[in-house]
Amino acid sequence: GLRNAPTEAREVPEVVAAAVKRWGGAQLQFASPELRGDRELVLAAVRSQGDALQHASHALRADKEVVLAAVAQQGDALQHASDALRADKEVVLAAVVQQGDALRYASDALRADKEVVLAAVAQQRDALQHASDALGADKKVLVAALAKSINAVHHVINANKVVVPAAVTLRRPGRAPLS
Repeated sequence: GLRNAPTEAREVPEVVAAAVKRWGGAQLQFASPELRGDRELVLAAVRSQGDALQHASHALRADKEVVLAAVAQQGDALQHASDALRADKEVVLAAVVQQGDALRYASDALRADKEVVLAAVAQQRDALQHASDALGADKKVLVAALAKSINAVHHVINANKVVVPAAVTLRRPGRAPLS
């Protein structure tokens, strides 16, 4: 990889592109600051490994196309996006559809958006813990979580002291009923 490459090699776009292609997007961390701002190189890196977004320039962390490519590959790459894109519904939906738990990195407004939360819960049951308190107690969201996993509803019942009669009467295999 580029870790031990001379500084001059880390400044050559073709060398860094070849390293990204061969060893993955994480090689971006060893690229020169100038190349971390090279849009095509960063796109190649995040398409290979979404989390490579953390090594991109601040300008590219605010580039919607780059961030969409990153979160499509790895939902929790959302944590490295600009605040504006963490508040962009299209970007956050793309992230939570790929990895529901990425909801934790969304803006407060989107963690309170029913469509976003339902998409997150449909992908990963534990995403419910990152929803706003109001949606964590919302009947439709709870039913969606119940359909995905009884454990997700149990988390909400404990956290919000919400009583859902259907959930309380269900028995989990090998465990006591929820109460």
